[in-house]
Amino acid sequence: MLNVLQGIPYQAEGMGKRKLVDEKHLLVMQIALRAGQAVPQHNANSNVHLLVLSGEVTVTIDNDGHMLKQGDLLAVAFKSAMSIKNIGAQEATFLVIKTPNPCEMQK
Repeated sequence: MLNVLQGIPYQAEGMGKRKLVDEKHLLVMQIALRAGQAVPQHNANSNVHLLVLSGEVTVTIDNDGHMLKQGDLLAVAFKSAMSIKNIGAQEATFLVIKTPNPCEMQK
């Protein structure tokens, strides 16, 4: 068992992250952003769901912005261009749930 609200992987520079689940059909990562930090634009390498645990982030998907706060869940389609930024004054952490695991998308 792991409490995802303990040991949150914040970093002084850039995003913090840790892998929570790494199985054939599921990858779950926890991302931690201090105020102003961001996940650079990239293409989703699987079907992705983002679940905000604390703070507020803006998620841009194919140039469409979404403001998410604690408890919000957002789906991101495979290959969509996406970026995430902590727009609040407080730290933010969220889960990135990928199904299937991106390693399976290559097969």
